[in-house]
Amino acid sequence: MADNFNDFGSLPNLVTMFLDRAALRGERPFLGFKDGGEWRTISWAETARRVAGLAKSLKAMGLAKGDRVMLVSENRPEWCIADLAVMAAGCVTVPTYTTNTERDHQHILDNSQSRAVIVSTAKLAQALMPAVVRSSECEFVIGMEPLKTAQKGQQSFHDWADLVQGTDADVAALTEEMANVGRDDLACIIYTSGTGGAPRGVMLHHGSILCNVDGAAEVLREDFGLGEERFLSFLPLSHAYEHSGGQFLPIGCGAEIYYSEGLEKLASNIEETQPTIMVVVPRLFEVLRARMIKTVEKQGKFPSYLLDKALTIGERDYGGKKRFRDAPMRALLSKTLKPKIRARFGGRMKAMVSGGAPLNPDIGVFFQSLGITLLQGYGQTEAGPVVACNRPRAGIKMDTVGPPMKGVEIKIADDGEILLRGELVMKGYWRNKAETARVIKDGWLHSGDIGHLDEKGRLKITDRKKDIIVNDKGDNVAPQKVEGMLTLQPEILQAMVSGDKRPYIVGLIVPDPEWALEWAREQDIKYNFTELQDNPQFRAAVRAAIDRVNADLSVTEKVRQFEFADEAFTIENGEMTPSMKIRRHVIRERYQARVDGLYKG
Repeated sequence: MADNFNDFGSLPNLVTMFLDRAALRGERPFLGFKDGGEWRTISWAETARRVAGLAKSLKAMGLAKGDRVMLVSENRPEWCIADLAVMAAGCVTVPTYTTNTERDHQHILDNSQSRAVIVSTAKLAQALMPAVVRSSECEFVIGMEPLKTAQKGQQSFHDWADLVQGTDADVAALTEEMANVGRDDLACIIYTSGTGGAPRGVMLHHGSILCNVDGAAEVLREDFGLGEERFLSFLPLSHAYEHSGGQFLPIGCGAEIYYSEGLEKLASNIEETQPTIMVVVPRLFEVLRARMIKTVEKQGKFPSYLLDKALTIGERDYGGKKRFRDAPMRALLSKTLKPKIRARFGGRMKAMVSGGAPLNPDIGVFFQSLGITLLQGYGQTEAGPVVACNRPRAGIKMDTVGPPMKGVEIKIADDGEILLRGELVMKGYWRNKAETARVIKDGWLHSGDIGHLDEKGRLKITDRKKDIIVNDKGDNVAPQKVEGMLTLQPEILQAMVSGDKRPYIVGLIVPDPEWALEWAREQDIKYNFTELQDNPQFRAAVRAAIDRVNADLSVTEKVRQFEFADEAFTIENGEMTPSMKIRRHVIRERYQARVDGLYKG
């Protein structure tokens, strides 16, 4: 890269980082988006003018330093512009998920006491506006696209296009103003989606996210070499992981950001935009793995043979048993299978970084074996959120999340809990001093995760402290490990295991609908997903998949009994968080009687 973007320690805030990069990059492309079937871009300089214009408009409305502004939008250029402008106005961004219900919006509006909301579309406004109308604090509504308002209440409505008109003079004035904003100032309040209970507002200051960017940029620079980088933004920007890793990291590196059109078009978006870096969640890799296996199998015996060889060699290589005599096959794979796989990922992909939930090591080995560098990271919203990440120079070990990032201090408590310290640690939970005092003690953030550091200083996560199952004999079982192994089976889409204070482990299973359809056709049975679950042969096929997993588990981890769930765990039915983690308390409450029945008789 022609410009040197290494100095993060002296940056006072996130907006100044952006303005510095914009001044250097000028009219070069920055934000990419699909419009009318074509990819278009907005330059760094134009983005800076729009940020300055919107910041000026927000202040003219009467918004003051420290006021909260709620942001409800899918990933798009306006998200980035709004986020930066809110911070540039001295206010605090409150990002929310587009999947939030009216009740979710009401909780966040009331708890954050936001004075303004920025919403992208009339469709997203449908769940938001009833909460806005009931809010006693919200005064301003800004629509990125026109909002239908037959009758206006106490809130004033504003059109995005009127507010973002900015000039180079506005950018110059903003650059001077931002010198007064420090790293310790509050940047955003991100509400954790929560696997249990109501979401809590995590207060992240500018220094927290800058510390994250500094550490992540060091990994890219030292392990991959920074060039003209391009990120494809797919995960919700309201999630701390994408917010820091998919927005502020590329800004810090002077990179381009292209916005994906969603899961259905992700594969084609990757091929079209040719990104160099992507941050994703494990569930996406599981889906991609299943699709890739099916695609190769349909191509015939030779491609299937090459895939088997690649995976066999990869398991040896990443299991520390690399063999010299595999060299000829490696050379063949490098000429045949791997280039085709890389092309599916755009041809320029340096690394895909997995975070947000635990990655099954087998998934990591699968992609590494096919020539796609897959790095597992670890973190939590309360830490900016990135804490550790695998990096090639430290030796990628798939059952670890790598060494701590730059500026992160880790120690392991007597009970195995991971404790974190550094500038990345949040300022606390918004309006919740008791919970803040519970998780931050003497400057150490108590992560709630269990783990240890290996001989090379790489962090290995065992499980969530509160999720660990303790059976009636006092044995500990990590549910995420067992669930991860179950969902690797083609027959199983999702799984949740239980067994706390019980004699053995049981599972709640969601069969894979694509596999179920194929199974029904092979049996010459009419496909009905619900009725199939009562079919003894179908149940036996799923049981066989569970038994394959049991063969690799200890006695205490084995899944002895199982039942089917009525439907998939989804964000819409409240059984999954937006970062694709299952909400155990919700699922447990719904299926408690069914699970209890597995211990009778």
